[in-house]
Amino acid sequence: MTSSEYASARETTEGRVFTVTGGDWDSVTSSIDPLSNEKIVVNMGPQHPSTHGVLRLVLELEGETVIEARPVIGYLHTGIEKNLEYRTWTQGVTFVTRMDYLANMSNEAAYCFAVEKLLGIEDQITERARTIRVMFMELQRIASHLVWLATTGMELGAISMMLYGFREREYILDIFEETSGLRMNNGYIRPGGLAQDLPDSAVKKIRDLLVYLPKKLKEYEAMLSGQIIWQKRTQGVAVLDVTGCLALGITGPVLRAAGLPWDLRKTMPYAGYETYEFDVPTATTADVWGRYLVRLAEIKESLKIVEQTLDRLKPGPVWVADKKIAWPAQLALGVDGLGNSLEHVAKIMGQSMESLIHHFKLVTEGFRVPPGQVYVAVEHPRGELGVHAVSDGGTHPYRVHYREPSFVNLQAIPAMAEGALLADVIAGGASLDPVMGGCDR
Repeated sequence: MTSSEYASARETTEGRVFTVTGGDWDSVTSSIDPLSNEKIVVNMGPQHPSTHGVLRLVLELEGETVIEARPVIGYLHTGIEKNLEYRTWTQGVTFVTRMDYLANMSNEAAYCFAVEKLLGIEDQITERARTIRVMFMELQRIASHLVWLATTGMELGAISMMLYGFREREYILDIFEETSGLRMNNGYIRPGGLAQDLPDSAVKKIRDLLVYLPKKLKEYEAMLSGQIIWQKRTQGVAVLDVTGCLALGITGPVLRAAGLPWDLRKTMPYAGYETYEFDVPTATTADVWGRYLVRLAEIKESLKIVEQTLDRLKPGPVWVADKKIAWPAQLALGVDGLGNSLEHVAKIMGQSMESLIHHFKLVTEGFRVPPGQVYVAVEHPRGELGVHAVSDGGTHPYRVHYREPSFVNLQAIPAMAEGALLADVIAGGASLDPVMGGCDR
């Protein structure tokens, strides 16, 4: 390669040097009517905060009114879906947990549900594992909504909300760390069960959270809901009604804020959600204000579900009984945060050659999954998270593709922004709660 449309080249004593420039700017501005000199084209992003991550918006403005908005994505692309094809089915968990990094447990659960459906072992998942999965998915939903509340508050001028939201989220991350050894990117939910059991110390922290967080939610509402600036920045801003949501495939709190109580935990139950008592909050305003109210209410409903999981938590295994799938080592937190039980390692290394061989093959080669394809969806904090998993009968996925709500929901930005003021682009984009790691996976 000597040069290209985007990079001119010159030879130096150190070798060929390329000068890279943003090659799409001329093509963007060339579509603008040169006689309309009142219009300008500006870049908003990619920067964090204000665009909720590395999202780029090319905005055509007339004064402070947005005439056209074009979302540009791909700045956080990781190739996670493609990488899954070169890892075992179990190793895939450590990739998918890094997609939407604010909803790790939802990413892991959806993937594991798909693998277990391909294996035909959905009914073999132990009761304790199912209960802990629901518990952690709801804790993750609360943590995700707290981040939304914190960052959106900051972007609309309520700086103190940023501090409080992240402070409360720390309680949940402490629970995750106590259980899995990691605050984020946990790799905790595995095909066939969980990486390890829920310790008693984490149960105590969860009970403390159930007492602590409702008091803080009341403080948030007192601080924001009656605040005239918050009301002016959110009420009647970035309106997208049910018809628009359905036309664009928008799901999650944005759809429910438009009045449609569509929640997969109720409409298409999974993981035993049909046995839990909770409501699906909705609003009718279809604006940023409605999305704020829905997310606040969803935190309260998730707390109700977590409390029910604690009441149901009974002693028992957290892996399926099938030793050809279940991880052979009993994992325990060590000084490094995560590791195999020393007693188990001593046994398989010194007493049982068969156990050692089985451990080696299962860890290095992985288990085989029967040929087939499935689609499994869960109610992610941002909407419907779907997994299309395909197996060719091997130890690696043939293909895994995610229907990611951040990616789909970003389609709403032009519909919400065009014709509105520039300042409202921030509020409208934030109300979608996009996470670019999930969008660009």
